[in-house]
Amino acid sequence: MKRFPTHGGNVHEAARASGRPISRLVDFSASINPLGPSPRAVRAVREALPQLIHYPDPDCAALRRVLAARWRLNSGRILIGNGSSELIHLLPRALGIRHALLIGPTFSEYERAVALAGGRVSYLHAGRSEDYRPPVDRVLSVLRRSRQTIDTIFLCNPNSPTGRGVDATAVRTLVQAAASRRLRVVVDETFVEYCPRRSVLRDVPRWANLLVLRSLTKFYAMPGLRLGYLAGAAPVIRRARELQPPWSVNTPAQVFAVAALSDRDHADRSLVFMERERAALVAGLTALPGVTVFPAEANFLLVELPTPLSAGACAAALARQGLLIRDCSSVPGLNRRTIRVAVRRRAQNRRLVAALHRLLGGYR
Repeated sequence: MKRFPTHGGNVHEAARASGRPISRLVDFSASINPLGPSPRAVRAVREALPQLIHYPDPDCAALRRVLAARWRLNSGRILIGNGSSELIHLLPRALGIRHALLIGPTFSEYERAVALAGGRVSYLHAGRSEDYRPPVDRVLSVLRRSRQTIDTIFLCNPNSPTGRGVDATAVRTLVQAAASRRLRVVVDETFVEYCPRRSVLRDVPRWANLLVLRSLTKFYAMPGLRLGYLAGAAPVIRRARELQPPWSVNTPAQVFAVAALSDRDHADRSLVFMERERAALVAGLTALPGVTVFPAEANFLLVELPTPLSAGACAAALARQGLLIRDCSSVPGLNRRTIRVAVRRRAQNRRLVAALHRLLGGYR
């Protein structure tokens, strides 16, 4: 079977390989809110520990009510999952996807999920000359003239690993065009909390062919608990729910999510922090000789290294210093010198820039 790009965030493997404890690693490979989880959510999980003697609520009723109220949706249009990755893998079976169009370069799990369900994918990649902005106009052109048997389109907005966003108006145009051809559109909004004007989640009732994925892992800093949700037409939600394992979402994750979603102060601080620190990291990386930093709206940056330094060599050298980055050289549509780095706290970001400066000096 095809080998897919590995994900970031495997600090356990890095700790074993380096002989360092996890506490001595700085993980730029996983794009998690640098401010950490909401203190309110952490307290709620502690208070909920006595509930561990009971099975979790299989319907995630309290969380679905909160999300339904926030997005003005019927709760029957929402499915909670053990991270958005679980939902990505449920969708090809629930929808019967045979041929998906992926707007790339993008997250590898879409292709993996479709392949495991017996389907196939085609890619339409943004180019480097486009700064990797998802080419919605070209997708519309393909739809107008194509005779391919595409049944589903996947769009990540803002996109991972490129960080580029698409205007909500353009996404709506794509959904409308796809609806006229009886195609479904899956919009993955995992990182959209950092650019909320890009979201089309409130449009779910408008189009039966629109499905929107969200993750609480990144912005709400809960990768160890795993929680995401899917919004779409009620019949699709029911089919996906029937394919889901029982008690997929544990009690601490449900309790954490309800509390985190109510903590507006922490969310506001996180947005202000990211605007400031992303700009500072862009400035530091751009000053490095031969380095290209692509525009981003998420909490990470796509970076192209100068020749002859490869992404693999860079990742290995930094790992020896306890700095973990994402090697994107195996992502379809990107080149062998492309890496992704998360925005972290100021001192950590400066340490990364300094390490890259030393490393680039050795390749001149």
